[in-house]
Amino acid sequence: MIGKIHSIQSLGTLDGPGIRYVIFLQGCNLRCGCCHNPDTWNINEGFEISSEELINNAIRYKEYFKEIGGITISGGEPLLQPLFVYDIFKLAHDNNINTCLDTSGSILNEDVKKLLSTTDRVLLDIKYLDDNLYNKYVGCSLNNVINFLNYLEINNIKTTLRQVIIPSLNDDKNSIIKLNKLANNYNCVDKVELLPFKKICQSKYDNLKINFMFKDYEEPSKDLIYYLYTLIDKK
Repeated sequence: MIGKIHSIQSLGTLDGPGIRYVIFLQGCNLRCGCCHNPDTWNINEGFEISSEELINNAIRYKEYFKEIGGITISGGEPLLQPLFVYDIFKLAHDNNINTCLDTSGSILNEDVKKLLSTTDRVLLDIKYLDDNLYNKYVGCSLNNVINFLNYLEINNIKTTLRQVIIPSLNDDKNSIIKLNKLANNYNCVDKVELLPFKKICQSKYDNLKINFMFKDYEEPSKDLIYYLYTLIDKK
């Protein structure tokens, strides 16, 4: 099957357990204020490649994956090309390679459910735990993401909750306590990751002549991230 991708990282260590072959798909339905990759938004850009070619390339790194590594599909938003990702993951399982999906969880339809049937782990990006902030700074409702998480729970799909920490928006104690409570309400969630907001992407916005919505927000300190992690049970 043919799909649109943006780029590939052959030996990634930040997108799921172990060492992973990370495929960044082209196209996104959201416009998150903290997005690092505005160059992935337009699905008409990027380049076409087949699922077979991607798997054949990934297999070359299989010895590095060992038991916990594997393939991660990120974006953009992979749920815009669910059947393409399903085909990649099916071929991965045929070759005994673990699969991981990095997503906003904003879409849940029959094609996405089919994709999830071949997904070993989901990295679910929970931007905020406030619907007003979701609508203002993401472009969808928090309810979409919770419905997606509910489906992961019903189907017992291992899940890592991720949140980008943005000072003044979601870096306070109450916000993290809410995130921790959410994680503890779901058996499928076995890990929570707090990711510091970074502005290194500013040059991408400048090159694309796009306004970086969060350009005036501060980056969180290492001490703040450390403190917020003390409020999290699942690490």
